[in-house]
Amino acid sequence: MLMRASSAISQQWAGASARWGARAMSTIKYTQGSQTIDEWTQHAELKQWIQDKVELCKPDNVYLCTGSEEENKSLLNQMVHAGSLIKLNEELRPNSYLARSDTGDVARVEGRTYICSENEKDAGPTNNWAEPKEMRKKLGGLFDGCMKGRTMYAVPFSMGPVGGPISQVGIELTDSPYVAVNMRIMTRMGAPALEALGDKGFFVPALHTVGVPLAKGKEDSVWPSNPDKYIVHFPEERSIWSYGSGYGGNALLGKKCFALRIASVMAREQGWLAEHMLIMGVTNPQGEKKYVAAAFPSACGKTNFAMLEPTLP
Repeated sequence: MLMRASSAISQQWAGASARWGARAMSTIKYTQGSQTIDEWTQHAELKQWIQDKVELCKPDNVYLCTGSEEENKSLLNQMVHAGSLIKLNEELRPNSYLARSDTGDVARVEGRTYICSENEKDAGPTNNWAEPKEMRKKLGGLFDGCMKGRTMYAVPFSMGPVGGPISQVGIELTDSPYVAVNMRIMTRMGAPALEALGDKGFFVPALHTVGVPLAKGKEDSVWPSNPDKYIVHFPEERSIWSYGSGYGGNALLGKKCFALRIASVMAREQGWLAEHMLIMGVTNPQGEKKYVAAAFPSACGKTNFAMLEPTLP
């Protein structure tokens, strides 16, 4: 049940929550234009989780996203200035940008994706499993100081319409502005999701880093990433950790990680179904249109099909 998972997280954080307050305010350094965490949310568990991850990842500063248009334009301009994005011709491609990922970070990494359930059989026959305690230890070492020299962005989002009967709220912490702007496209991101969460609601905590601390005075890569990658799910905790990749579903944790892998466990317990469904219309040269509706798994040819040159004029 949702409440059972939330209670487990509550118990983990209960002892630490009492330490919240002046210490948190003194250890979080905000970027210019960011709200403070007390202005952003009154959710005690969310505040404590962010504080804990700031202490672990050690970012130079923190930006709490609201999803505003002004914020979006600022992040886009920041990435254009850094060379991470190239703004396209406004007349031909209005409001469009080109991002070129590193050649070593161009796809999901199925071989480095783990379902760390308490029982190995619960990971399923086609997934990679790792013992949860060992994986937490490994991730703790990888994430320690992983955001030095960078900004941590806190990204609240809703999978599904905000406030919908089966919609779910997640919070992603990331050191990638690319993730922040794309989560605004992929999900209902920002203040409305926080409002739906309220001060006691359930959320899925998702932590992401490109895994490249930036030393002072060192020039950043236009697409920072680490060859050592881990995409890890803890189903009983409803939590997600992603290390080393800035690409697609490896970094946009509302997508495969939450909406499919974590949500499938929630759905199994609560009596609903979590799956990636697609309805696609295809028109042949004779003008006849056919529709295909199905659940499309990984590596089935979706992208190849989408990139075929059409024969229609």
